[in-house]
Amino acid sequence: MSAIFNFQSLLTVLLLLVCTCAYVRAIYPSLLDKNKTGILGIFWKAARIGERKSPYVALCCMAMAASILFW
Repeated sequence: MSAIFNFQSLLTVLLLLVCTCAYVRAIYPSLLDKNKTGILGIFWKAARIGERKSPYVALCCMAMAASILFW
């Protein structure tokens, strides 16, 4: 089943995207900062969400890990 039609898989993909983009921007900031608009701007926006909402993203990651492990 595709991640679009399975809600848990969709959330997992979105959380991994946000966490990966935030990590890449922390290591190589120029890689994402030059693409603030267009289709590649999605990765810059995901990195900003990961940086600004990091406690909430971490809480969502822990909740997703618990749901995968225990349900």
